[in-house]
Amino acid sequence: MFTKIDETYARKRTRPLRPQSQLVHGASLRSGFDETSEAIFQTSGYVYDRAETAEAAFATDATRYVYSRFRNPTVAMFEQRMALYEGAEHAFGTASGMAAVFAAVFAGLKAGDRLVAPRALFGSCLYIVKDLAPKYGIEAVIIDGADLGQWQHALSKPTQLVFLETPSNPTLEVIDLRAVSALAHDAGAIVVVDNVFATPVLQKPLQLGADVVIYSATKHIDGQGRCLGGVILCSNSFAAVVAPFLRHTGPALSPFNAWVMLKGLETLELRVQAECANAEKVARFLGGHGRVSRVLYPGLESHPQYALAKTQMSAGGTLIAFDVDGGKAEAFKLMNALELILISNNLGDSKSLITHPGTSTHQRLTDEERARVGIFPSTIRLSVGLEDADDLIEDLCSALAGL
Repeated sequence: MFTKIDETYARKRTRPLRPQSQLVHGASLRSGFDETSEAIFQTSGYVYDRAETAEAAFATDATRYVYSRFRNPTVAMFEQRMALYEGAEHAFGTASGMAAVFAAVFAGLKAGDRLVAPRALFGSCLYIVKDLAPKYGIEAVIIDGADLGQWQHALSKPTQLVFLETPSNPTLEVIDLRAVSALAHDAGAIVVVDNVFATPVLQKPLQLGADVVIYSATKHIDGQGRCLGGVILCSNSFAAVVAPFLRHTGPALSPFNAWVMLKGLETLELRVQAECANAEKVARFLGGHGRVSRVLYPGLESHPQYALAKTQMSAGGTLIAFDVDGGKAEAFKLMNALELILISNNLGDSKSLITHPGTSTHQRLTDEERARVGIFPSTIRLSVGLEDADDLIEDLCSALAGL
């Protein structure tokens, strides 16, 4: 478990903080020098005044920092601030988002267990579920996540874990978290939700029935393309399972990266809300353009799960998927003609980023697997940033005119 921030060094507060204030001040620790910005404790280890102190520390190391692979003060600040904002009992920082996915999925599973997941997953997540889990004797059941009937059928048998992302990468499929969580719990399963597209600003899976929430903090939480990180948020019971797994497998978040994430959290709500406003404006433009054959954005009435998204998310998000008339050649032509929007497979950045999922994030899927989740040669994913929306629309309009 992570070490609670020592209140000796934290300002005492008599009133609870609202969410935006938690993102700025939550779990801040002062090192003794009265610094304004949180300190970076860039150390691998810690010293003891006596051998007996070290012995006691390792016997009850939840009360003391002993090694930064286990815990670190800067990482603890990030973890606890995330837990406060998400409404979780525990949080664990990891070296990357995929480290968080792997730990959350594998920490509580063993040979003979059963895992259910939708096929609409990020490529690396699908690899963990479909290819890696069976190598360890775990049965992996892959279904159409938008079909509640398939969830009912898959969860009619005892199951240990459900893993899903909503909205999905890249086609923004929305899954009914309340209904799936209820079915999963009846089957005895823990529900793990990758909430990276929605962000903790727009969707709170723990309030909708999930047990564990994970993020690639590399995305919106950092928000400026600077470093890698991940986080697992969960209850006390799951924390008891995942804490030793993380401790002994070692996917530790570096103190410097944790500090960068702390700085990112201060502006998270402001950035996400502004990016959502831009994304909706851009999505509506794309939806009305003659050279665009399909637009997928949860904030548009045309989205297949628009009504469901409205009940789970407070806004449509910062990601758009769309198809241009034609195929891969036309998609590449549009991307290469852009002057402002950057070609990159990252997302959640203050800069708008565009990628071709079929040849980047989902390249290792077969043609059939991509088609089954709605990824075609003409499909493009756009992560909308903080630029002026009209500049983004002008950039896209000019590129589309060349098709």
